[in-house]
Amino acid sequence: MKILVTGGAGYIGSHTVVELVHAGYDVVLVDNLSNSSPKTPDVLSSMTGRALPFYEADLRDREALQRIFRTEKPDGVIHLAGWKAVGESVKLPLSYYQNNLMSTITLLEVMEEADVRNLVFSSSATVYDQAAAMPLKETSGIEAGNPYGRTKEFIEKMLRDTWEADKEWSIVSLRYFNPAGAHPSGRIGEKPNGIPNNLMPYLSQVAAGVREELHVFGSDYPTPDGTGVRDYIHVCDLAAGHVRALEVLSDSCRYEEINLGTGAGTSVLELVQAYEQVLGRPIPLKMVERRPGDAAVSFADTHKAVALLQWKPERGVQDMCRDAWRWEQQQAAEVLQ
Repeated sequence: MKILVTGGAGYIGSHTVVELVHAGYDVVLVDNLSNSSPKTPDVLSSMTGRALPFYEADLRDREALQRIFRTEKPDGVIHLAGWKAVGESVKLPLSYYQNNLMSTITLLEVMEEADVRNLVFSSSATVYDQAAAMPLKETSGIEAGNPYGRTKEFIEKMLRDTWEADKEWSIVSLRYFNPAGAHPSGRIGEKPNGIPNNLMPYLSQVAAGVREELHVFGSDYPTPDGTGVRDYIHVCDLAAGHVRALEVLSDSCRYEEINLGTGAGTSVLELVQAYEQVLGRPIPLKMVERRPGDAAVSFADTHKAVALLQWKPERGVQDMCRDAWRWEQQQAAEVLQ
């Protein structure tokens, strides 16, 4: 079975490609390299021992996408491509709507033309209403609090409408919580352009001396240590969830929304302490004011993933920190070469 992975050279995409190949799938990568390294496809081929077809293309380019489908004839798609920075989406809402929505619409139309109706979509826990009770269930209220989250919310509705109109589609929307860590080999990981938006890569850069100190946004939340609590999931566990979702698609035509998280919350300070244990030294940090719109607590109810996908995370916070630090050290070593 051949799977086309959009955003296949990105952080989550690259790890998903490795899991797919190890599970026996043929994989094709599509990425416009706007937030990923042009070296990644070659690294993935080296890691998997397979020549992986790679196409540098923007999903909004219909003709390019049609050529890829005609050439590769995929059986299914894992759709990970899209802009993902919450803060940037607040500043550039129209750009986010144009990029994330139009790329998905074009992809769906080309899939229909090619009679390819198996799709796993990269959604997000940002679709949930921040005032919803914890843990967040797939049936919890939907009320995204920023343009990025709303693109995911709108795409989910688009996918459900597509399935309602044509029950030959098989679609799973995976609602990620907070991906973290890197591949244990240290060969692929999260390498954001500019200042990291996520806690783990920022923490890694402070640990490596790239940045002076970690800013902790908010110390007065109603949590045990006053800092925000999130559900961090190892990126390799997240990637494995995509493989299981594909296997569910092969069973029947359906539309499903499924949380991918650990079901447990970790505070910012707890994550910092775990990283310090890996390093064997303290990490400089500074408490600053809360960011507007940040929830105090967010973590997943994972019962549906366990029951339907027969999937659950195998790695903990220490593993995420250890693998993230190995990746950060590898990046520093490459710079020195």
